[in-house]
Amino acid sequence: MKLRRLAIIGVGLIGGSLARALRQAGMVDEVVGCGRGRANLEKAVELGVIDRFSHEVGEAVAGADMIFVAVPLGAMRETFAAMRGHLAEDAIITDGGSAKASVVADARAAFGELPANFVPGHPIAGTEQNGVEASFPELYHNRRVILTPLCGTNPAATAKVDVMWRACGADVNYMTVEHHDEVLAATSHLPHMLAFGLVDALARMKENDEIFRYAAGGFRDFTRIASSNPVMWRDICVANRDALSRMLATFAEEMKELAETIGKGDGGHLLEIFQRAKQARDRYVDGLPEAAE
Repeated sequence: MKLRRLAIIGVGLIGGSLARALRQAGMVDEVVGCGRGRANLEKAVELGVIDRFSHEVGEAVAGADMIFVAVPLGAMRETFAAMRGHLAEDAIITDGGSAKASVVADARAAFGELPANFVPGHPIAGTEQNGVEASFPELYHNRRVILTPLCGTNPAATAKVDVMWRACGADVNYMTVEHHDEVLAATSHLPHMLAFGLVDALARMKENDEIFRYAAGGFRDFTRIASSNPVMWRDICVANRDALSRMLATFAEEMKELAETIGKGDGGHLLEIFQRAKQARDRYVDGLPEAAE
């Protein structure tokens, strides 16, 4: 399979890395970019990530047989709506949104009904850097991409999106929309909330300069993801609020129990918690490739 024309709406780290990977694999003839920032798009052309660009979504998707939407969740509905009347008959639409239920709802609202060639997806990869200059073709090597096709999704469209991601070196997995949002709330969204919350709490404490001055490696490692894009994470929280709020409530209960255990000086219970956590991480996490939102 080779793509005739790939349209990338949102040429940043995620979309740019997809274009670079497909070019490297010889899987695409032409790449058209779309976005609001002219400087970023011009840089994308200069770097060879895209061949040309437009600021208009409808113009960018015209004639494309694969469209990848990599805009913030809050901009999905507007982006889908701008495609109406401009899509080629064989155009496949997929995306990189971190919360699938909201993306599906936005597509349904924008198109009136879900297009048969719409394949919701989510590459579990990224860094804290933004913009096309941060993109690189190896971003998806040995990383998971989750596809959440719907009951009305054209199987041929799903197969083409699957092949596209595998050409980038990704491991493609399938989930329902609901299961995806629950899993990501626990494994990606919750950790980001903890990092944002911890840094914000410490920043608002007295003598915070001294607190951050003496931050050790563990603090830096744990809070690294608090450098992620605030607008993107605001949109993720709002889009996946039901699943994420449940996870935060569960974690709050865990922290309450831990605080009470420490307050009691119950070393035996603390050791039990720490050993159980270590065993779980050693079993399920160590040895797996790192992933980011």
